[in-house]
Amino acid sequence: MAELRAVTGYAVACARPATEVFERARPGDRRTRTAIEVAQTFAGGAKRTKEIRDSAWAAHRAFQEARDAGQRAAGEAARAAVAAASAAYLHPLAKATQVLHILGAAAHTARALELEAGDDPTVGNTYIETARDLADRTVVEVLARYPNAPGGRGRVGDLLRHLDQSLR
Repeated sequence: MAELRAVTGYAVACARPATEVFERARPGDRRTRTAIEVAQTFAGGAKRTKEIRDSAWAAHRAFQEARDAGQRAAGEAARAAVAAASAAYLHPLAKATQVLHILGAAAHTARALELEAGDDPTVGNTYIETARDLADRTVVEVLARYPNAPGGRGRVGDLLRHLDQSLR
């Protein structure tokens, strides 16, 4: 449980900047902020509850609405919040897809920031370096138990793999 809390705390720290991206595009919509706050509560020692899953689903609906409205940066920001809340449900199965629970919040935040900056890849790459520096020893040790990040997933996948490689 301590490792799950550390991974979730890392994902929350990585997703925090995405909240502002989302709220600039969709003022008054607190679903991403709520998902991140609930995940932070778990990381801080609270029980893993249904509220975490519910807030992740709400943030996922926020992603769908932003996507459907053509708000790509806000959509990626919402996906970062979903990933932060989902980190609390990392499985011990050694599958590459589980790397998304560990590093997904960082990759989606990086993509949201670069989209907000006019699709500037240097912004995303810079954020990945920040996310690398946020990872503590526990996060790196947990990540090492899993295969490398999976292929595909477009630019978010590229950012995810870059972070994965830099932490191993």
